[in-house]
Amino acid sequence: MGQFIDLTAADGQKIPAYVARPDGQPKGAVVVVQEIFGVNAHIREVADGYAKDGYLAVAPSTFHRVKPNVDLGYTDADMQEGFGYKNAVEALPAPGVMQDIQAAIDYAAQKSGGKVGIVGYCWGGLLTWRAAAMLNGLSAAVPYYGGGMTQPAEIARQPKVPVLAHLSDRDQWVPLDGVEAFKKAHPEVEVHLYPANHGFNCDHRAAWDAESAQLARERTLAFFAKHLG
Repeated sequence: MGQFIDLTAADGQKIPAYVARPDGQPKGAVVVVQEIFGVNAHIREVADGYAKDGYLAVAPSTFHRVKPNVDLGYTDADMQEGFGYKNAVEALPAPGVMQDIQAAIDYAAQKSGGKVGIVGYCWGGLLTWRAAAMLNGLSAAVPYYGGGMTQPAEIARQPKVPVLAHLSDRDQWVPLDGVEAFKKAHPEVEVHLYPANHGFNCDHRAAWDAESAQLARERTLAFFAKHLG
């Protein structure tokens, strides 16, 4: 359904992005932010899913500045490799990868002619939370189990758009005390806690929880319908 195109960030860097287009005129756009495994088969399937629901979906390669063409699976070795790329991206001087996500937002707005939401998973959930506070052109943000987003420095951010957060009750990367601190600091954010593990949305990994994934998706689609319509 989709294809890769090149975005151009503010500093002139070309960034590949997977773009999935709906049949007919898009009802808006969704930027899909990858996990630490690259724009792999799962992320492409997520983008295709939003396209089937009527949105133009754009998934930028947020590893490209440190390693092009990352497409990992979910083994322990893949996870360690992905963590390495993630740490390298996080170490880039500001604005780092945020300008690549801004390029995706701008492209999505231009090509869809509608409002733009953003959704991200794992590390992409953290980047989605940052995007809600730092970037322009968004109308809604949905982070899934954003590793690190309940750390004090991230909790201190103030989102500029409505946020729906999907978190889980047995997540080693997003501990419950951090979730409680996040909820207390951000009563404006709609937070849902699921009886599942980190990564529960991904049907390519053992952590997948079909019931939680389905419920989170239904809530996400309703949230986007409300704010991107």
